[in-house]
Amino acid sequence: MNMHSIVIGVIFVLTGLLNAYPAIGMFGPRQLRGLYGLDFSEPNLLTLMQHRAVMLGLIGLFLIAAAFRRELQPAAFVLGFASMLSFVVFARLQGDPNPLIARVAVADIAGSALLFVALVLYWLRA
Repeated sequence: MNMHSIVIGVIFVLTGLLNAYPAIGMFGPRQLRGLYGLDFSEPNLLTLMQHRAVMLGLIGLFLIAAAFRRELQPAAFVLGFASMLSFVVFARLQGDPNPLIARVAVADIAGSALLFVALVLYWLRA
């Protein structure tokens, strides 16, 4: 295993953890409020956000799995960029997000930058 492979793996684990962290929101409105600073007392909105939490957890697990399974890495790049950058775009389109939403967007920008480094290393390794 060369140094590029190790760095790529570490980046996939880090971005996987970043994506999986919001999965704590599946446990209820209190956890979601802590993540996003919003009230999730409306049942339909709570259902949507809990489902989002599960999906982010699955994305995170897939990114972590890609750290150890090279054949998953191309799909993990696509999924990771789509997940993180779509949130950044949507937050930006809304104009003035609250501080917690803005913090998530900044974290996703940082995660995307890391993933871009891994993508460059992936191409160099190929």
